Amino acid sequence: MLPSPGRLDWIKTVWEIINKMSIAENTISVGSLKWFYQEAVPQSESNQPPVILLHGIPSHSYSWCEIMPGLAEIGHRAIAPDWIGCGFSAKTDRRDFAYTADAFLNALAALLEALEISSCHLVVQGFLGSVGIQYALRNPDKIESLIILNTPLSPSVKLPRIIQQWGWPLVGDLLAQDPLSIDRALEKGSGFVISDRNLGIYRKPFLQTSASGRSLIAIIKNLKLPETMKEIESALSNWTKPTLIVWGMEDPWIGSEDAENLAKLLDNVKLVPLEKGKHYPQEHWSDEIREEIVKFLRS
Repeated sequence: MLPSPGRLDWIKTVWEIINKMSIAENTISVGSLKWFYQEAVPQSESNQPPVILLHGIPSHSYSWCEIMPGLAEIGHRAIAPDWIGCGFSAKTDRRDFAYTADAFLNALAALLEALEISSCHLVVQGFLGSVGIQYALRNPDKIESLIILNTPLSPSVKLPRIIQQWGWPLVGDLLAQDPLSIDRALEKGSGFVISDRNLGIYRKPFLQTSASGRSLIAIIKNLKLPETMKEIESALSNWTKPTLIVWGMEDPWIGSEDAENLAKLLDNVKLVPLEKGKHYPQEHWSDEIREEIVKFLRS
């Protein structure tokens, strides 16, 4: 006999609680920067390389919590940091952290060194996830494999208007301090309703301190996506590490053409389309994404 719908909902809720319990919340100071990160650790010792999961904007590490326990189950330490200026990591003044791609790259390198991670599988998503791709391209010796979820790959990609607005004079100052603008961006990009519980978690840093909004403005103003994309497009054509692309094919902000072309161009790149997925696919397709990543890592 199949469980009733109510029973299935109860089972899902229990499973989600178990997943969350298996994730630890940690902080680490690296130089003058304090990082917040979530971590799922295998139950027994493993020599498998860790998996680092990097979020986009205006998200943070919580977006990976449905995926991380499955990685730990197959022997991989899974670590999802909040980028500096995001989530619950440090939100320093621009005089102390430039919020440029190079500043994020240097900070990420220092974080991995502090965590004693010499090589890893790297998972990236979203517009700030592009910095993770830059890190991989500049440090291929430190990358076992690369996994890309809906991240810009060429100069043809532009920041969507709803994200650009945070960098506008005056208007941006108001919007970046409005937690509801974070909700609107996440739901616009995901294309589906996000639960109030999850939105509450993404909104929380903006309710705690106005520095969250100021850091978001600094990221939008200093990321300089066109320059980043030129570097990524050029270097990806010679990329040789195993790469999995899991792509929400109905992304309203980034088309699938660049991902499809890269998979056709390079034998080391595998594309898995999520036909109904959108810009933040891990919000609503975490089971499918976890399954694909696990298969990829096992292979």
